[in-house]
Amino acid sequence: MAAVVVLGGVLAACAAPSTPSPSASASLPAGIGKIRHVIVIMQENRSFDTYFGTYPGADGIPMQNGSPSVCVPDTATGACVKPYVDHSDVNGGGPHGQNAAAGDIDGGKMDGFIAQDLNADKGCANVTDPTCSGSAQPDVMGYHVQTDIPNYWSYAHDFVLQDHMFEPNASWSLPAHLFLVSEWSAACTQHNNPSSCSNALQSPGSPPDFGTAHAAPIYAWTDLTWMLHRHQVSWGYYVVTGSEPDCENDDALTCAPVKQRSTTPGIWNPLPYFDTVKADGQLGNIQPADSFYSAARAGTLPAVSWVVPSGELSEHPPSPVSFGESYVTSLVDAVMSGPDWSSTAIFLTWDDWGGFYDHVAPPSVDVNGYGLRVPGIVISPYARQGFIDHQTLSFDAYDKFIEDVFLNGARIDPRSDGRPDPRPDVREALPILGDLSVDFDFSQAPRPPMLLPVHPATTLTGTPQPAV
Repeated sequence: MAAVVVLGGVLAACAAPSTPSPSASASLPAGIGKIRHVIVIMQENRSFDTYFGTYPGADGIPMQNGSPSVCVPDTATGACVKPYVDHSDVNGGGPHGQNAAAGDIDGGKMDGFIAQDLNADKGCANVTDPTCSGSAQPDVMGYHVQTDIPNYWSYAHDFVLQDHMFEPNASWSLPAHLFLVSEWSAACTQHNNPSSCSNALQSPGSPPDFGTAHAAPIYAWTDLTWMLHRHQVSWGYYVVTGSEPDCENDDALTCAPVKQRSTTPGIWNPLPYFDTVKADGQLGNIQPADSFYSAARAGTLPAVSWVVPSGELSEHPPSPVSFGESYVTSLVDAVMSGPDWSSTAIFLTWDDWGGFYDHVAPPSVDVNGYGLRVPGIVISPYARQGFIDHQTLSFDAYDKFIEDVFLNGARIDPRSDGRPDPRPDVREALPILGDLSVDFDFSQAPRPPMLLPVHPATTLTGTPQPAV
């Protein structure tokens, strides 16, 4: 396997490492039991190309003689706009609902990004509304480089970068987060009756804090916490609310950069509305993020953790890229500094593409997706170093990995999970889905922590002052 190396301070590549096919990993690798903690960190609204489009060896922006060789038509000017370097810390992005996804993809031509942005709502009061664009001037063709997001590129270089991670659903944040914890997005009419649910790619029923006041949604179908509870596997869902966790040291290696006063929208925190979580008496497992920092410090992390940000730290436009990277670094540093690091796998991703350009057409696997490509990074003492995973993946792969490690391969499957619902398919069983276990080498000695500065020097411009 050829690794990606650093030459002259800039990442360069030898030959890109190859990825074993999913069929080669049908049986679990020896040593996978060394993983006793799985953490999924979910950020917001970035395509693969907008963060890693120039990463050496990855399936990034097509280039010729160092310049992008692709372009997207600007329907307002008639020009064809190439991807361009954008050092702005605050981006606008574009619409990212079901219609925008279809428009951006445009039958596989991947050329609708500017047109969709020009037709989007502007100046929306709710920046998380997927019909909105955050900028009067389209910036969806802009991309960031290594010096803008050095910590993210360091994680990719030191551990594993996944360059074919697709949002599981071709729509926006709420369905993405529902897929993250349940592999489905549905609308239900009766509590505790999974058969009352029907497929809902775009509108599964929004929490009352999204848009105008309305009743809480009914999420009656089966989710992963139901399976974890049945197998007595601990879990936690951590939401950034309240005040910033205290720093452990003067170098601020394990705290976020701003006061975390923003209330995380329910669209990023759907579990309180699941009938299963209420019935299992596990609403208390949904906790503020400072509980995650405390558990990481004490070595008491649950087997499965999901961590979601506040709006300010989410990277969801118009939130600054730098705030999000600093916050994610604080989470990773906290785990690396604690006793659970040697038995942990961290999966870092972004919930949807946010309207930003990506050149790879997503595969069509069912009526829901896949959606567009997003970055994916694996951080673990057993992760391969400098490895680029080219498998086709989606968030379903996280659930599959958790089920393999902790549930003896049991699936969220209406035929076997005890709560049959009418979901279109069993997402973990789709033949196209890759196997995350190939991103690990359990024969290697666990690698030591690689702590990074929470506030790295960057080439980002226009960084706003943090809220106080």
